[in-house]
Amino acid sequence: MKPFVFIVAIFILAGCSRPPEQADAPAGRRPAASAPARPGWVRFNAGSPQLDRIRVAQVALSDVAVDEVVAPGKVVINPNRISRVGLPLPGRVTAVEVHLGDAVKQGQPLLRVESPEAEEAVSRTYQAEAAQSQARAALNKAQADLDRLRDLYTHGATPKKEVLNAEAELVRAQAAVKDTAAGLEQARRRLHILGLNGAGFGQQVVVRSPISGKVLDVQVVPGEFRNDINAPMITVADLSTVWVTSAIPENSIRWIQRGERVKIELEAYPGEVFTGRVMRVADTVDPQSRTVEVQTELANRDGRLRPEMFARIRHSHGSRTLPVVPSAAVVQSGGSAWVYVARSDHEFEKVQVSVGDDAGGKVPLLSGVQSGDRVVVDGAFLLQGQLGGGQ
Repeated sequence: MKPFVFIVAIFILAGCSRPPEQADAPAGRRPAASAPARPGWVRFNAGSPQLDRIRVAQVALSDVAVDEVVAPGKVVINPNRISRVGLPLPGRVTAVEVHLGDAVKQGQPLLRVESPEAEEAVSRTYQAEAAQSQARAALNKAQADLDRLRDLYTHGATPKKEVLNAEAELVRAQAAVKDTAAGLEQARRRLHILGLNGAGFGQQVVVRSPISGKVLDVQVVPGEFRNDINAPMITVADLSTVWVTSAIPENSIRWIQRGERVKIELEAYPGEVFTGRVMRVADTVDPQSRTVEVQTELANRDGRLRPEMFARIRHSHGSRTLPVVPSAAVVQSGGSAWVYVARSDHEFEKVQVSVGDDAGGKVPLLSGVQSGDRVVVDGAFLLQGQLGGGQ
């Protein structure tokens, strides 16, 4: 063979021996992940930047509740600590002393009202006082008349009939005094209820807060004249405790008893668990949802719990020790749950698992992995994408 032909043959053989993926890849670039050796495996090349987006942690054991009741709920105002304040009498609102969101103390002024009925209450008190003075004067006269007639009767200067008439008049006068005393007491009581006194006319009625708490609603402005004394003007609620109302399935209500403790999770504070006490278990079952309403009281001294927040109650009567992983480690796919187990620093296997209920961002694994296994806790969806999402 001539030298030129020999050299050409060497170059042809060298080109045929290159792997296809290397022949097509641009110089200086290699794929981040290579084809899996087996189905459900993801393998990255050593030093791949994709590995920096994956975090692995060891599976730990933890006590997990059993015979557990989990139900959605929401935070509501404690019905025993809310006051909807109305007007005690029709009148014109001259001042609104508080604003929405203000903290108020029991007895603090909320509204000031001027009303013709307040004037009438003062007038009736004056009239009752005058009536009582007249009744007492009549009583004194009746007693003096009786004493005089008895003396005359003793000396034979007047008939017995006059004495009897005087005694009857004294009884009537005594009854009149009692009657006017009751009327005066009633009039003064009316003034006390309205927060008025007998000092004179022109007084305004001050509406005070019956409880300490927060102003949640104001439905009046200065200058309005209101006739409806049943309509609430201002709503004050004590939010130092709140209730969580939940609907427990009928077949689980046997686990819930009034007075016992349950755990509460709130959407607003993921990872935190609050403890509450069951205050009420409804006496009837909702015929549509087949659930029973349960209301749980929570302490709220720092004001973090707000009405209408979404919540979830958890109640259990025991526990068992199981492997537990963060909820981010579990991938839901095709109605099944999966985790990625690290088989080496750059090899990961997709493993099907059976999971329990998520509890504060932690998921118990009933099967599939064991304590000590290393699973992907951050980046599981990246691995899922490498498999095409459906494997």
